[in-house]
Amino acid sequence: MAGHSKWANIQHRKGRQDKLRAKVFSKLSKEITIAAKMGDPDPEKNPRLRLAVKEAKGQSMPKDNIERAIKKAIGGEGEDYEEIRYEGYGPNGVAVIVEAMTDNRNRTASTVRSTFTKNGGNLGETGSVGFMFERKGEIVYPASVGDADDVMMAAIEAGAEDVESSEEGHTVYCADTDLNEVSSALEAALGESESTKLIWKPTTTTELDLDGMKTLMKLVDALEEDDDVQRVTTNFEASDEVMAQLESA
Repeated sequence: MAGHSKWANIQHRKGRQDKLRAKVFSKLSKEITIAAKMGDPDPEKNPRLRLAVKEAKGQSMPKDNIERAIKKAIGGEGEDYEEIRYEGYGPNGVAVIVEAMTDNRNRTASTVRSTFTKNGGNLGETGSVGFMFERKGEIVYPASVGDADDVMMAAIEAGAEDVESSEEGHTVYCADTDLNEVSSALEAALGESESTKLIWKPTTTTELDLDGMKTLMKLVDALEEDDDVQRVTTNFEASDEVMAQLESA
């Protein structure tokens, strides 16, 4: 599996999402409000908002929270946020992409740079690691939705590009511009997904040992603590042995 998928699995198994639920909901609310302000407040008429709402539902965000975030946009509330992408390096040259929404570019840049420096990384220039990733749509289904062949057929008919299936579930990839259409077609065929979002999919990975993984986790945790940071993506790769050691640590 790609690095970002393994990272998501680590978060799930260690219960990080539960511990950070309030912070996760806050970031999802920000994305929903921004999407609604930039377009129509009706998710059916606003692809970005529809995806933001789907992701929020996938994270079990209460319906009231979602509606409140949309109403903030309709009422003209909330800050005017700017979307910024930072790129840098973690341990052993692991590529790191940080996506942020901020109302103060200088504050966020300073905090992100400091976080990289304090946790074994280096903040680079825009484009310094982006070439190691592709912008893709990612749709995740649980294993219970069907076997790999069934999901593959549904994905092909929906216009997807690739499917990765394992005991843990099915991950469907598509062109970033096709995510709304592909996810709608899959929803009609397979039902509601666990997650539907735009991602940075690594095209090349960097192998890490146990110490490198521990350092990377520390860096990513610190970055995600920042309220301005929406998501962090890396291109790490690790052996099953290292992953087992990490999860038992």
